[in-house]
Amino acid sequence: MRLCVNTGNRLHLIRPYGFAWDDAKLRRAGLDYKHHADVGHYDSMQEFLEAVEPRSVYAFSQFGTKRYTDVVYREGDALVFGSESVGLPEEVMTAPYVVDTIRIPVTPRGRSLNLANAAAIAVYEVWRQLGFAGADAASGAKPI
Repeated sequence: MRLCVNTGNRLHLIRPYGFAWDDAKLRRAGLDYKHHADVGHYDSMQEFLEAVEPRSVYAFSQFGTKRYTDVVYREGDALVFGSESVGLPEEVMTAPYVVDTIRIPVTPRGRSLNLANAAAIAVYEVWRQLGFAGADAASGAKPI
């Protein structure tokens, strides 16, 4: 949630979440960004696709076939991540709406990154490619 607020993105959550979504639990988790976040909730991937109509959908997985840096991202693309414990379901990884399965390289001794780190790496790469749109205005800095 904090990542989306800081990068000017909408957070899309597709049920089942794997975590509780209530004010008390969010406060306890330190998610003080909730009131600044633009969050969409969906009962299924199909509902998300129909509501958002993403330009392209990229599924992130340790088993992805393309590196995250080898993709040319564009405005309107959707990055899809699974849970930390099991990742994305096979039916999402192989769905016709998925343009590519994407991986973030790790060393042979590593297994995978946690969800927050993987999302941060991917979102910042997309934002970098899009010229960090909105960053100067958000920070109050003057463009050079």
